[in-house]
Amino acid sequence: MKLYTLEVWLYEGPVTEEFAEANPVVSRTIEIRADQTLGQLHRAIFEAHDRWDDCHPYEFQFGKAPHDPTGDRYVTPFLHENPEHHDQPPATGSVTRTRLGSLGLEVGRSFGYWYDFGDNWYHQIDVIAIGEADPEVTYPRVMARVGDSPPQYPPEEYWDEE
Repeated sequence: MKLYTLEVWLYEGPVTEEFAEANPVVSRTIEIRADQTLGQLHRAIFEAHDRWDDCHPYEFQFGKAPHDPTGDRYVTPFLHENPEHHDQPPATGSVTRTRLGSLGLEVGRSFGYWYDFGDNWYHQIDVIAIGEADPEVTYPRVMARVGDSPPQYPPEEYWDEE
């Protein structure tokens, strides 16, 4: 079974200046099998950040740049079935039905992950390796963490600074 090693970079979100200075890089390296879904990748990203709750919509974007909603988009089932609830073009597919192996991923490919359409947590995901899964290992799994996990909801002072 094919195995993807992905580096997930947080590149924009509601973090305080203090957090950004203390954590200039926030990334997680995740291994995930080709037969696993984008929904399972979403869960792995959450587990890699330890403290977020999973109560907001999200999507994966496969355009010319990581945050490019003009390319193929894969969204939560609710948004896929009710596109009028999100002011975006129709989605290509649902995260719960789209397996990573169906996406034609290659080493060097980058794509986007957008979580919480109000607070706008933007991530870039880079495919850094493709290999074979170990049948003795449970995937997805987090292989590396760089930087602290930002709080999902920043303090009120953050919003006052804007």
